[in-house]
Amino acid sequence: MSDTSSLVTLSGQPTSGLCFGCMQFGGTASQTDSRAMFDACREAGLNFFDTAHVYTDGQSEEMLGHFAAQDRDALLLATKVAYTGGSGRDNILGQFEDCRRRLDLETVDVLYLHRWDPDTALDESFDALSQLQETGQVRYIGVSNFAAWQVMKAQAVAARFGTRIDIIQPMYSLVKRQAEVELFSMALSENIAVASYSPLGGGLLTGKYHAGHTGRLTTDSRYAARYGQDWMHQAANAFAQMAKDKGYHPATLAVAWAAAHDAVTAPIISARNLDQLAPSLAAQDLVLSTDDYQAIAALTPQPAPATDRLEEG
Repeated sequence: MSDTSSLVTLSGQPTSGLCFGCMQFGGTASQTDSRAMFDACREAGLNFFDTAHVYTDGQSEEMLGHFAAQDRDALLLATKVAYTGGSGRDNILGQFEDCRRRLDLETVDVLYLHRWDPDTALDESFDALSQLQETGQVRYIGVSNFAAWQVMKAQAVAARFGTRIDIIQPMYSLVKRQAEVELFSMALSENIAVASYSPLGGGLLTGKYHAGHTGRLTTDSRYAARYGQDWMHQAANAFAQMAKDKGYHPATLAVAWAAAHDAVTAPIISARNLDQLAPSLAAQDLVLSTDDYQAIAALTPQPAPATDRLEEG
């Protein structure tokens, strides 16, 4: 796990080693369950919370803002804009105003561009982001779902506006390891924090689908396609058995494995209720041995190096 000191709360505390993702607040998580999960995260020492403009029609941001109000300076609150409508100046500024109103914040700690926009010049996007930072409305700038070349291209543009990308948000789990090829090396080299998402592989690594339960992979066609390859399911079954043999809940082991990578600042965990959250929270107390880490990694293919010179892998 990487050093988290580059990102700090308003009170100057480093971010926690896990981040809670509020995507389900107001959706599959009721207000009561959402509040209970927020409180459980705080009791467990988490101070890093993530949401987005598009989550649950704004309810996620509204709930998080309400829950966080009593402890605001002790928290690092992140949101994302421009998943819809592109990364043009007007869209960034307009959606950010929605975010600030919903969160009821003067200053948002982290603002991400939610995804790469091939149709908008980066100069326009980072002019808007740098303005928000200069006026004290945003503390850190991030990008989500960018490839490494896109991050570095954006970083060069950000520098022209006197700012930088401080954090990235890539997908990463035992069955989604592409970030290891270039993104993680880039982050370590350039001192960019990493809040990786989906450490449970959409729930695949918990073993629940093998047991016949339902979830995103059975209800959302995007997730079904994302995790639809046979080798992923075979690896997930082997992983669940390994977790059982070692006496861990598979969610605990999956999150701990993602957190153990040197580049990862904080995996983003999430849940619908306290029972589902508990094993992911427990991962912060699990430190994997090198042998266990490598045994888990061996369950899935290691991505080829960026140069495709396999002798260097």
